[in-house]
Amino acid sequence: MTIYFYSSQEDYSEFSNFSQHGLTLKGKYWPTVEHYFQAQKFPGQPLEERIRTASSPSQAKKLGRTRSVPLRADWETVKEDIMREAVLAKFSNHEDIKKRLLSTGKEKLVENAPRDYYWGCGSNGSGKNRLGIILMETRKQLSMNNEQ
Repeated sequence: MTIYFYSSQEDYSEFSNFSQHGLTLKGKYWPTVEHYFQAQKFPGQPLEERIRTASSPSQAKKLGRTRSVPLRADWETVKEDIMREAVLAKFSNHEDIKKRLLSTGKEKLVENAPRDYYWGCGSNGSGKNRLGIILMETRKQLSMNNEQ
């Protein structure tokens, strides 16, 4: 079976980067994974803090897509590790969603994002589903940690 997730209104919405499950990384509190992820495009710049304190994950995403401030030079190299770090922190910090993620067992997790062919599956299923893959990696890691 495959588990699809996408918006905050659907089942498994807690798997979305927009879910209201905050995390602490780099000595700061981030309201959502989306806030953290978008802000890491601009480390040490004023825009990083503007994104961290954005009123919503949608606003954080919009600010993160600005190109009036240059992206960090290594973004394409580090973006997946940043996503892994944020997803692990989110699920490690919230026991309820950690249990939910672990309860999916070995099911395939797919971000059903119709316009995202990198993090999601795209409109026709041909996307890379990198967020789903990172969630499955995180599930495996948390599962191994639980067994110890």
